[in-house]
Amino acid sequence: MPTDSFVPNVIGSALRDNRAMEYEAFVARHLDGVLRLCRAEGWPSFPADSSRALAVLTAPGVVTVVAVEGERVLGFAQVLTDGAIQAYLCNIAVALERRRQGVGRRLVQEVFAQSGAERLDLISVSAADDFYQGFQHRTFPGFRIYPERLDSN
Repeated sequence: MPTDSFVPNVIGSALRDNRAMEYEAFVARHLDGVLRLCRAEGWPSFPADSSRALAVLTAPGVVTVVAVEGERVLGFAQVLTDGAIQAYLCNIAVALERRRQGVGRRLVQEVFAQSGAERLDLISVSAADDFYQGFQHRTFPGFRIYPERLDSN
């Protein structure tokens, strides 16, 4: 993989039923497909403001990779990284009809490799445990903390 500033957009591809699944660095033309996946998962944050979603998916320190078949985005993964030691998997989604076909695994591998980090942390729902246990890992408890809201009463 090239390490200078000229990195090809296409990261890799895989074949399935004579169709090529491309794994590409996220660019603005992928946004509608990513928002569609978020809506399908019931994740409101990105679809609520597409301009903010585009800024988040392309922010400094963020690596976002999409799985594309033709023009259709069938999966995406987003990582925050310091580029050397630590990366955090923020989001991963794969279209329902392409699950259990290696797309999610490949997305994790691609964003991890592109992050430059030594380790990748994440929080997840228990329903995804089998997926993540398929990677070399250590398990830690985790929390998602939200800002405290002042009671208006």
